[in-house]
Amino acid sequence: MDEIRDLVSRNAAGRRTETAVPRLAIMKGDNPTGMMPSVYEPMLCLVLQGSKCVVIGDQAMHYDSASYFVSSVEIPASGQIVDASPERPYLALSLTLNMTAIAEILLDMPDDPVVCIGACFGTSPVTPDLAEAWLRLARLIERPQEVRVLGPLIEREILYRLLQGPQGAAIRQLARPESRLGHIRRAIGHIRSNFDAPLRVDELARVAGMSMSVFHRHFKDVTAMSPIQYQKSIRLHEARRRLVGEVGDTARVAFSVGYESVTQFSREYSRQFGASPARDARQLRERMAVEPEMIEG
Repeated sequence: MDEIRDLVSRNAAGRRTETAVPRLAIMKGDNPTGMMPSVYEPMLCLVLQGSKCVVIGDQAMHYDSASYFVSSVEIPASGQIVDASPERPYLALSLTLNMTAIAEILLDMPDDPVVCIGACFGTSPVTPDLAEAWLRLARLIERPQEVRVLGPLIEREILYRLLQGPQGAAIRQLARPESRLGHIRRAIGHIRSNFDAPLRVDELARVAGMSMSVFHRHFKDVTAMSPIQYQKSIRLHEARRRLVGEVGDTARVAFSVGYESVTQFSREYSRQFGASPARDARQLRERMAVEPEMIEG
């Protein structure tokens, strides 16, 4: 872990640094932060120094250099760097999960008869085997000529170790389209593709191939929120993104993401992000002018 930390520290160029290795990014934070809402893509995050808290629904998770965080579906979350300083900054590596690669690995693994219906996110301790694979992948940051050949092999090993760990059962199910969790993931995709349309839980249940009661229960087990809460969060995050580029047009953005009342939109936006739409967008533009990178993971 010390070698990975030193290597990442040398190559961190800002709050978020994309590397020559596909899907691999470096995160750095010199100071603790407040809660930063965003939508996490499917990813694996390894903390090398400092610590972080992530809140999803009503669940809060803390992880540090002894653990890693996994999100296997797109999930609205709030993250907060808890332990960081200029002398000992928060350092982490984030690897976007390649579900196609995971599905291919599963073809070479024994079938797992366990049916897992649980959260699509969690933290687990870092094992020596996983840390060694991370080290080999991190070394490629400074060896770009080796990425094309060795990158896919090492990434495959990391995913294999992940599948063998405590989060593996849920990821196995999500990578299999015919599984119950695969059906929930299909419903999540439907919400994201149609976030600006009225939400019909009966239609989502039909997409998932479940009864409404079973679907609602499984959806909350997986995402820690109801379908309506999930759609609301996706709408507000999309509105936030649009507001940054559409100065002073709160009403148009509110209607464009599916709200019928600007008052309701402003109230829910303020509750989600801690400021009115106009004020929050202005603060974001000011932050981005100074620090264009955003931390995830």
